[in-house]
Amino acid sequence: MAAIQQKEIDTRADLSDSECLSIVEKQVQLRLEAAEQYQQGQRKELFDKEMAEAEILRAYLPEKLDAEEVRQIISEIINETGADSLKDMGAVMGELKLQADGKIDMKLASDIVKESLSK
Repeated sequence: MAAIQQKEIDTRADLSDSECLSIVEKQVQLRLEAAEQYQQGQRKELFDKEMAEAEILRAYLPEKLDAEEVRQIISEIINETGADSLKDMGAVMGELKLQADGKIDMKLASDIVKESLSK
């Protein structure tokens, strides 16, 4: 909640649902990165704390699509946009972000788009 409230204060505007979801996703990512660092530093108690917080935050996010569903959506976007090289990756990712609405792991999507446009 603090991150959402801070963003509203910074922008002096109410945030949309998708903007709030984006902030929650960012907070989950931050917790996972911190947990990874704690695991490498053999700090189990802090690792467990960060993982627990990430799981709590994930409850507020929509269910992510699996890799095959993401591949299908990306394939459709590539066909619609006529993308045929890595230079077109930005256009494909932009369209995907519009269609995804928080349901797609964008890192996974990025890897799939690179793979698809490299062929």
